[in-house]
Amino acid sequence: MIEKTFGKGCRVLVVGATSGIAKELCREFARHGFNLVLAARDEEELAILGADLKIRGNVEVRVVTFDALDYDSHPAFWESCSDVDGVVCCFGVLTDEATARRDPKACRVLIETNYNANVSLLNEVANSFEERKRGFICVLSTVAGERARRSNYLYGSAKGGLTAYTEGLRSRLFPAGVSVTTVKPGPVDTGMTFGMDKLPLLAPPEKVASDIYRGLRRGADVVWTPAPWRIIMGLLRFVPASLWKRMDF
Repeated sequence: MIEKTFGKGCRVLVVGATSGIAKELCREFARHGFNLVLAARDEEELAILGADLKIRGNVEVRVVTFDALDYDSHPAFWESCSDVDGVVCCFGVLTDEATARRDPKACRVLIETNYNANVSLLNEVANSFEERKRGFICVLSTVAGERARRSNYLYGSAKGGLTAYTEGLRSRLFPAGVSVTTVKPGPVDTGMTFGMDKLPLLAPPEKVASDIYRGLRRGADVVWTPAPWRIIMGLLRFVPASLWKRMDF
């Protein structure tokens, strides 16, 4: 039950902590007195972020490296971080769609990072939290996973799979008192989207981080951010396939 594990003094593992959204979310946690374990590939950037959070938030911060595609390292990685009260998975890649269609390696990295690697790590987390009967899990998916568009169906399909996985995981862990929150942001103004054209409702990462924190605090199953995306995607689900395939976006 999230009210027992979410609050000042709790320890949260943020995986993919150096991403644009994750950095702001870490700052949000620190402002509210959460202790943090930060994980990502870039040791230098992790160290800088960790030092900043310690000073600004006056909280405990530990950093550890994590390679999402090194599946064999996931059990040991989780064992080294398993003293946490909650886990937030923020890692993923947004490969250029045209490149991923032509380049098998780029396509594989896109799918494995956004789906396989998340599932591999979260299985470890879920088994642990289910046994101890407490904890919370938060996973960043995207509105692009709600319905695949012509322009990004490879990315959307991987994230759509991740959304389905978290829905099943939420049902599995509910009897154990473990919450699972799926975050569905629209386009966010971070390095991942830099230079992309025609991004509707482009949101600042600070806004997204604030929405995520509030959603976790109330134990939400799903967080749409910004909120209008819930209505937009709800309407788009009713577009018939005969029309959807003709829409060039």
